[in-house]
Amino acid sequence: MRNFNYSITTTILFGKNKIEEIIPEIKKYGSRVLLCYGGGSIKKIGIYDKLLALFKENSVYFVELAGIKPNPRVSSVREGIALCREHKLDFILAVGGGSVIDASKAIAAGVPYEGDVWDFMIGKATVVDPLPLASVLTLAATGSEMNGSAVISNDETQDKRPMGDPALRPVFSVLDPEYTYSVNKWHSAAGTTDIMSHIFEAYFTPDSGVLVQDLMSEALMSVCIKYGRQVIDEPKNYEARANLMWAGTLAINGLISYGKIPGDWATHMIEHEVSAIYDLTHGAGLAILFPVWMDYVLDADNAWRFAQMARNVWGVKLADDMAAAKAGIGEVRKFFKSLDMPSTLKEVNIDGSHISVMAEKATIFGPVGSLKKLYSKDIEEILKRAL
Repeated sequence: MRNFNYSITTTILFGKNKIEEIIPEIKKYGSRVLLCYGGGSIKKIGIYDKLLALFKENSVYFVELAGIKPNPRVSSVREGIALCREHKLDFILAVGGGSVIDASKAIAAGVPYEGDVWDFMIGKATVVDPLPLASVLTLAATGSEMNGSAVISNDETQDKRPMGDPALRPVFSVLDPEYTYSVNKWHSAAGTTDIMSHIFEAYFTPDSGVLVQDLMSEALMSVCIKYGRQVIDEPKNYEARANLMWAGTLAINGLISYGKIPGDWATHMIEHEVSAIYDLTHGAGLAILFPVWMDYVLDADNAWRFAQMARNVWGVKLADDMAAAKAGIGEVRKFFKSLDMPSTLKEVNIDGSHISVMAEKATIFGPVGSLKKLYSKDIEEILKRAL
């Protein structure tokens, strides 16, 4: 196990009606709020009216930034920065899923920065004194509610880039499973796929001797398997929604990566380039790409790790590591299919016309991956196999 410093500073308010507790939390940091959200779902499920009542009762000044899209655009981030500066706002509350929270993180970083916020995505700027932010989660998927990472899209350049800093962790997050009852079947399934993929990224590293992290990861995978289909068939099952929501948070808050190489992340880098051009739902893209990546990188040196997953998570009984590994990858494919996720790019109307461009952009900062380094030619091959 590698050396590490453990610090996860986000306060979690988990359970029914925990939104009632946000005003004292907000007032620890500010009193002039940018309220960020996406479409109309927060109004349909009652969060919007609840927040407005709380703000009014407690004399909290707020300005709204609505319409943040999935795969959040840098244009929305720039709009939010301008609102914060114009109204002298000192706190950001993101209400929604990962896209809204990610956009809010970029806004928080961009307000005190004198240059263009896209500089953070291309490595030209570092985060200094961001505005404090918090979240009210409405979709279990990205885990953005308890980490310092964000992914932002640029329509002008057709790029999708990550940024991150510990200072961008939300200071608190409200996780009320009932707020996810209205999530439709597609996004519920894609959310489970996203959670599972985050666990895979942390799990598939060259590290050995990390039994604590491995067992936690395998337990979280088992939660996804147990409840992933159930939330599709029974959207108001509190137990299923609650377990998936907490699993999604723990999958990518750093807990299962401490003491290891902090993940592989090649598959995410590839998917970012696919959804930058085609605006594909992130979880659906990962459902297509992850089994292909697994097949591509599997070799005699790392078969033990795939075999470990196969035996401990999927119950594969084969003694030979390579045979067990291949069987485990087959189980991953079957699981994603059981969620009605696509298994090929053609199923989501993506052809091979941009493969070279996507491969080049995925490796713009060098090879990706830790289990096996992947170069542009490797990513081209993975994308071709995914067709």
